[in-house]
Amino acid sequence: MSDKITLQRIELVHPLLREEVREIYKEISERLTGRADVRFSHTLRTFKEQAEIYAKGRTAPGKIVSNARPGRSWHNYGMAVDIVLLVGGGALWDIRTVFDGDGKPDWIEAVQVFKEFGWEWGGNWKFSDPPHFQKTLGQTIDGMHKKFLAGKVDSKGYVII
Repeated sequence: MSDKITLQRIELVHPLLREEVREIYKEISERLTGRADVRFSHTLRTFKEQAEIYAKGRTAPGKIVSNARPGRSWHNYGMAVDIVLLVGGGALWDIRTVFDGDGKPDWIEAVQVFKEFGWEWGGNWKFSDPPHFQKTLGQTIDGMHKKFLAGKVDSKGYVII
């Protein structure tokens, strides 16, 4: 549990999920005993950042990478995490490879940890998004967006749940 970038990104997670996300990271780090480490590549994402991502493949060059407009992603509320594996200093989005010799793909070991904590995995969706995990705490994206627009946020800008 030593990736400084991941530790910084955990601090951006919604306060109600932050400690749990620390535990998830710790557990994944303990299970991945080989060459691969996990990095949380995205947690909180601003509406501006979401607009830029949503534009890809639409009004900006590139392939479509998100179906979520600004305010319509759980990342916008700090309630989603995207991961990547770090192997030999490089980022890898390989969900099948076993780097620690235990017979279980390292990516799937990370998925299992998130699931054990009750998080939804984007790899199960029709628009498959294997790096993505979210926990909604019984909220809806419409409800979160309405609360945000109504200013029902704490002093740091997180929607009050």
